[in-house]
Amino acid sequence: MIALIQRVRRAQVDIEEQTVAQIGAGMLVLVCAEHDDTPEQADRLLDKLLAMRIFQDEHGKMNLNVQQTGGQLLLVSQFTLAADTRKGNRPGFSRAAAPAISQPLFDELVRRAQTRLPGTQAGVFGADMQVSLINDGPVTIPLHLPPKSAEN
Repeated sequence: MIALIQRVRRAQVDIEEQTVAQIGAGMLVLVCAEHDDTPEQADRLLDKLLAMRIFQDEHGKMNLNVQQTGGQLLLVSQFTLAADTRKGNRPGFSRAAAPAISQPLFDELVRRAQTRLPGTQAGVFGADMQVSLINDGPVTIPLHLPPKSAEN
């Protein structure tokens, strides 16, 4: 799975000028499933998101995680994170999983995140969304979690 994490002061997702999700301070996470991704990787991604110490402590050091700060998560599916830009000027998206694979993974990630961090919000899978945010810092962190077999 691929994720792009942004520490935000606030973020929201609109569809056809209607707000469908919004959070205050926390993390906006753009998420892309790849072909061989599994529910276990979604679990690992969620563990990483909840443990990631990217929020400032009382000394101004990035030493706290989203749960310690009372922050929220906004999860947005975004297949374009799998873009292959090595050739030409038009990105290829062949690394992104098909919707039949990626939608259940994304939905399960959202469900588990809402269980572990109440108040978690999500965009609408496959929708034409407008995402707005106030990036805090700015702090933006790319994260790629390949299947466990690919890590060895």
